[in-house]
Amino acid sequence: MSQPTPDRKALIIGCGVAGPVLALYLQRIGITPVIFEGRPEPRDDVGFFLNLAENGTDVLETLGIKEDVLEDGHRSNRLVFQNHRQKQLGENPSETVLIKRGLLTKGLREVATEQGITVEFGKRLTDVQIPHKDMAIAYFDDGTEAHGDFLIGCDGIHSQTRRSILPNAPDPEYTEIIDSGAFTRNDSISPSNGVMRMTFGADGFFGYQKVPTGEIYWFENHERKEAPDRDELDAISPEEWKEKLLRLHKDDHNEVTEIIRSTDDRIGKWPVYDLPSLPTWHQGTVCLIGDAAHATSPHVGQGASLAMEDAIVLAKCLRDTEEVQDAFETFESVRRDRVEEIVEISRETGNQKTPSNIVTRKVRDLVLPFFLKRGVENFEEIYSYRVDWNEPV
Repeated sequence: MSQPTPDRKALIIGCGVAGPVLALYLQRIGITPVIFEGRPEPRDDVGFFLNLAENGTDVLETLGIKEDVLEDGHRSNRLVFQNHRQKQLGENPSETVLIKRGLLTKGLREVATEQGITVEFGKRLTDVQIPHKDMAIAYFDDGTEAHGDFLIGCDGIHSQTRRSILPNAPDPEYTEIIDSGAFTRNDSISPSNGVMRMTFGADGFFGYQKVPTGEIYWFENHERKEAPDRDELDAISPEEWKEKLLRLHKDDHNEVTEIIRSTDDRIGKWPVYDLPSLPTWHQGTVCLIGDAAHATSPHVGQGASLAMEDAIVLAKCLRDTEEVQDAFETFESVRRDRVEEIVEISRETGNQKTPSNIVTRKVRDLVLPFFLKRGVENFEEIYSYRVDWNEPV
């Protein structure tokens, strides 16, 4: 196992999930990380929620920060799948942690800053330059720049780092699904007791869990062939969007419409994109991880967990490999097959959720038992992945 060169500095673009986790692991191997976040200040109330699987929580456990970061999360001890009449079709016994995205990123950021890692806000990346094999330069929209020994792009599916180093790389692909998410309270909905219930509806897919505080976390997926413009979605009022969802689910069981109808807070809505494959994840002293390299749709709940896996694996590669470029090549070779398979599985799962007409719905319902059985097997394989920090790359 080689020892890292002392006093190396890493520029990390993005303070979401991957950035702070990577920074903590780099600090552990003697590299000084600095995180640059484009937003002017923390927005811990922004975003909705996610399910963090065991392959992700294990990365936090290795750092010794799992309990601190996930203290505001809620255990999901299984997923139950049902049809639009509430008939149970199958279940997935995998355990996950249900947590609001803002609270997850807040917990990671606070642990990083408590351990002395610098986080600079208001640093929106505009370009990256690689002057030679031992340097990377980040340029920001406030006119400043930062120099480091290498730079890691943790800046998400619309990564400026990716556009800077791979200007001809393929763009993210629209998956023909619109996603919604929100929180509500409704006394008519029974406690979930740790179960997230997923409904294959007549014209859409709906999932929810009522946590012990009484709050209901819910999401909805439905099909739309053409990608909507972001401004077009934003222009739809909350009342209009709620009515649209109620129409889509009017033939589904009462819990679905009760939850939607009782939601007074904002309902988030966004088109779902993924990033099936890039020709490479790195260029010289710059490397991409997480959604910047391999964004997946949310249908198997792996976006955050894969980002955490990337962070620990990349840190191991930098720890055990003398040259930065060699470490990046090793990282990509170790990770590519796994993440691209999950991107493909997730898109396939999404395609089963949202039939476009009665014919495709009938076909879907016929194959659902087989699909769910295979899906549970996929989940078990995906979630069982572990990274041993002490094992050399």
